[in-house]
Amino acid sequence: MSTPALLDRPAPVRHLHAVPTTDATPAEPAPASRNLPPGTAPRGFALYVGLDEVKAAADGVSLNVLVDAIRRTIADLAPSAQTYATVALAPTGAGGRDVDVVRLALHEPAAVARTKQEPEEVDRVPGGVVVDISRKRVLLDGESAQFTFKEFELLQYLVLREGRTIDRSELVSSLWQGTTDDETPGERTIDVHVRRLRAKLGAYEDIVRTVRGVGYRFDRHADVVIRYGHGTPSPDRF
Repeated sequence: MSTPALLDRPAPVRHLHAVPTTDATPAEPAPASRNLPPGTAPRGFALYVGLDEVKAAADGVSLNVLVDAIRRTIADLAPSAQTYATVALAPTGAGGRDVDVVRLALHEPAAVARTKQEPEEVDRVPGGVVVDISRKRVLLDGESAQFTFKEFELLQYLVLREGRTIDRSELVSSLWQGTTDDETPGERTIDVHVRRLRAKLGAYEDIVRTVRGVGYRFDRHADVVIRYGHGTPSPDRF
C-alpha cells in the first residue's frame, strides 16, 4: 500500500546488506512440502510485506531499499533464483492490517476468497459507477454501459494505476502494442479516445481526469466501486 510517486525519491541514508552465510557445507535439499495437490510441485514463493511509505520512512528506509536488499540476499543464497517485485496499490485509508490489505490488493487467492462477492451482489449496487475488472464491464447507476473493448482497456489501465498520472505516450505504447503503424494512434489521438470514454461515463466523466500538459489519471470518488477478480494484474513498479 503506497503512493507511487514517492517511489522515485532518493533512498534514505540507511542501507541494508545481505548477511553472508558462514557454513561452507552445501545445504541439504529442503523436504517436500506437505499437503500439496496431486500433480503439483513448488516453484517458488511469494513474500507479502505490509508497510506503507510513512512507516518505512519512520524506520529509516524506503520500499526501494527493502526490495533491493531482499534481491541481493536471494542472489547471494540462490544465484539461480529469478525474482519479481511489485508494489501493492490500495485506496487511501483502506482499513485492516497492512499485510492483509497488501494480500488483497495483489489478489492473493486466500485473501480474495474471504472477501469475494457473488455476481448478483455486484449487480445490487443501486447507483454510482462499478468498474468490474473480472467481468470486463462497467455499470452506471446499475445499468451496463456499452463500452468497446478498447474503451474498457483504456479505463482499466487508468484504474489499475490509480493515483498516478499516465502520459499519452505510455497509453499508446501499452494499449496499442503489437499493432501496425496505420492502426496505432498518435499521442494527440488519445484525447479523442478519452473524450469518447468520458461521453459514455456520462455524469461520472470526471473520474477520468485530465492533468494539463501531462496526461490522464483515474480519480476514485465515493460513488465508485472497483471489483477485482482473481488474476487481475498488478502494475509493475520495481
